Amino acid sequence: MNIKPELCRVDDALDIIVGKWKPIIILHLLKNGTMRFGELKRSIPEITQKMLTKHLRELEEEDVINRVVYPEVPPKVEYSITEYGKELEPIMVAMHEWGTKHALRKQQKTIENRG
Repeated sequence: MNIKPELCRVDDALDIIVGKWKPIIILHLLKNGTMRFGELKRSIPEITQKMLTKHLRELEEEDVINRVVYPEVPPKVEYSITEYGKELEPIMVAMHEWGTKHALRKQQKTIENRG
């Protein structure tokens, strides 16, 4: 590893993607491309409208996602991942894979401790 711990910028990266729903929002947009607000809400049924709006605004402020509002009645709003946001894909995949391995490891340890 060629990273000096005293110059660590991991916290800067985590500030952008940490939040219960942000990784899920990012993954939906990476996988599905452009999505309307309602589509995102339906694909994450446990999230409240208020929290979805909050996380979308934060991700937009960080240039991770684009928000396009069409002048229609009712308003049509679409969200998509930016080119900059697409750089998160390998990070999200690596974190997903590590999280899966970790969950399996915890499950295995629980089984071993029972035996």
